[in-house]
Amino acid sequence: MSLDRLRKKEGNFSMQVRNLVVPLVSSTVARQVKDVAVIILSAFLVASGLRLFLIPHQLLSGGVAGTASIIGYLTNPKYISLYYFAINFPILIWGFVAVGKKYICLSMLSVISTTWFLTVIPVIKLTKDPILASIFGGVIIACGVGFSLRAGGSSGGFDILGSIITRKRDIPMGTVLFVLDGLVILSLGFFKSWDSALYAMLCIFVKSRVVDMIHIRHVKLTCFIVTKERDKMLSRLTQLPHGVTVVNAEGGYSHEGNTMLMTVTTRYELAELRKTILETDPKSFVNVLETVEIVGRFRRLS
Repeated sequence: MSLDRLRKKEGNFSMQVRNLVVPLVSSTVARQVKDVAVIILSAFLVASGLRLFLIPHQLLSGGVAGTASIIGYLTNPKYISLYYFAINFPILIWGFVAVGKKYICLSMLSVISTTWFLTVIPVIKLTKDPILASIFGGVIIACGVGFSLRAGGSSGGFDILGSIITRKRDIPMGTVLFVLDGLVILSLGFFKSWDSALYAMLCIFVKSRVVDMIHIRHVKLTCFIVTKERDKMLSRLTQLPHGVTVVNAEGGYSHEGNTMLMTVTTRYELAELRKTILETDPKSFVNVLETVEIVGRFRRLS
């Protein structure tokens, strides 16, 4: 083989490797940049909800922010951001061990960003009505919490504890946060006033409902896939994290033999599953149903 032909082959191979690697690296970097941007936006929303709605009325949103607020109301409100960071620090260490590196790195970014936003956003009383402050403060904070969870991180504090619990038990994140936040509310009523505690309870209720609307990891879906590409489809689906059941089926009108594959997934993973199905067999028939309950083993993503 001549030297020119050898160089040409090496050049073609290098080009193929570059065409394969560069898109993957670019996609990974773009996804990481997006996650970081979402985390920072989430931190801004959490801090805004606190500084513009809750703190002016000395209300709480629950969680570590609520715990830090109670300490600040009893001592000096100027140090709420410092208390917020100090309480979050040991929880972040626990989360690093129990949840994972990426999750905690994003959560650490969220905690640092929230702490900074709490120091730069001024306390402004946008409404004189504590009920409106509780509702809108809860919605804004919940959007921040939910978006950070969707990005693969959290807003720190009780969100990390809630993530640990939801990964062990199939319980909605909003429900877990509602219970944990309730303990903070009892502290507020005991140390300050029960009127403030009731307003804070309204805020936490709104927050938990909105978080459940955004953070949908616990929502299970059952997918029935009718396809003629049995082996090809089965090979692709078994690469996904959940099991697949194979059922021999027959068309009611055509009486043609088909294969029906059944798998249970989460609403988070539905987009990836849909993409896999369409790439494998664009002519397949897919029926997706929301699952009320699962009894038995279901593999959850970490």
